[in-house]
Amino acid sequence: MMLTCPLCASTDTGHFHRDSRRDYHRCRRCALVFVPPGQRPGPAAERAVYDQHENSPHDPGYRRFLSRLFDPVNERLAPGARGLDFGSGPGPTLSVMFEEAGHPMAIYDPFYAPEASVLEQTYDFITASEVAEHLFAPGEELARLAGLLPAGGWLGVMTKRVTDQAAFARWHYILDPTHVVFFSEATFVWLASHLEMRVEFPAADVALLQRR
Repeated sequence: MMLTCPLCASTDTGHFHRDSRRDYHRCRRCALVFVPPGQRPGPAAERAVYDQHENSPHDPGYRRFLSRLFDPVNERLAPGARGLDFGSGPGPTLSVMFEEAGHPMAIYDPFYAPEASVLEQTYDFITASEVAEHLFAPGEELARLAGLLPAGGWLGVMTKRVTDQAAFARWHYILDPTHVVFFSEATFVWLASHLEMRVEFPAADVALLQRR
């Protein structure tokens, strides 16, 4: 059965993998791998998983983890650049790190910081750490974020990337029921072209997209 890709809306999709819990389809246009809509968790189940996260700005290990995104974004910013951390989670930390570096920050999270007015402003940069894989409508959401950036603005995305079908089958990343879309490098290349942005890959799980 062909499903519509939630990133590029193509119906040129095919079955990619199945495990004991759900199916995974892959788009032939943008290479996104995605879980069918009927197999995604509901809001209560999704929130229950997130409530188990114990991330904190006081945790040095978590800061080191986030530094894979923070460092390459921060080194590309002008002093005082204004940012948004999208999907900040129950323990906002990346925003604290940027504020410590002199960048005023806004945060948004549909469960923990759902102030929609922050999505009506513009920013010099936007970060999304371990967020993209949770998006039910990544095409719509990422296009909206790109639209909040001026020319030269940065969108920094941290999410683990699909490499090949064999590795996907044994990948721990697919075991989280809230992970419903999976990007590859080819997916980000397609996305950058579609959004008229350029893309860099400073780390194995980081993509930086810049508005032209």
